[in-house]
Amino acid sequence: MKREDIRRRIEEVGIIPSVRVSSTEDAMFAAEAVSRGGIPIVEVALTVPDAIKVISHLVKNVPDLIVGAGSVRDAETASHCLEAGAQFVTSDGFDLETTKFVLARSVVTIPGALTPSDVLAAWKLRPDFVKVVPCGRVGGDNYIRDLKAMFPDVPMIAAGGVNQATASSFILAGAVALGIGSELIPREAIHRRQPDRIAELARRFTNFVNSARDE
Repeated sequence: MKREDIRRRIEEVGIIPSVRVSSTEDAMFAAEAVSRGGIPIVEVALTVPDAIKVISHLVKNVPDLIVGAGSVRDAETASHCLEAGAQFVTSDGFDLETTKFVLARSVVTIPGALTPSDVLAAWKLRPDFVKVVPCGRVGGDNYIRDLKAMFPDVPMIAAGGVNQATASSFILAGAVALGIGSELIPREAIHRRQPDRIAELARRFTNFVNSARDE
C-alpha cells in the first residue's frame, strides 16, 4: 500500500492499537487478536523484545494487517524498522531528525507531541498526523479540544488515557483517531490467551469511534 492509502485507512478506522507486551509470542498473539476484532492496524512498540523481528513476521505473514513501529526514538532505529517492512512510524515525543528521516522515505509519519510548542514544531514538517500523548494526564478530551482550537488544520491522534469511558469524547473533541494500548489489549487477556476478549474490545472501540463520528 502507498503512503496515501495507509494514511486514509488509519483515518477511516480511527484506532491504532499499541502492542506493548513482554515477549515476541505475546506480541504476535495480540496483533492477531486485534485483527480478528476488525481493526486491521497494529503498532508494535519497540519496548517489545525483538520488536523489529515481530514487525517483519507480521508484515510477511498477516498481509491484510497494516503494521507500524511505535516508540521510535532515532533515525537509525527508524531505518531498521523500515527495512523490516514497517508501514508507519510513531514516536512518543518529537524528534526532528527521526521525523525528517521517515518523511524523506515517503512513509506515514506520526511524531508525538504534548505542548502547543511541540505540536507547532512537529506540524511544520507536515507529518501525516501528530500524536498528542499522554493527553489523558493533562486534561483529556478538553485538552484535545483546546489544541484543535489553536491548530484546526492539524490531524491529531489522542493517546494515553483513552479507555471505554473516554473514547467517544476524544473523537467528539476533534481527534481524528485514537491510540489505545492496555485498554484494548489487557495484560490479563494476553496472559490467559483470550483472543475473543481482545476481539470484543476491538469491536467496542470501533463502535465508540463510529458512533461519535455520526453525532
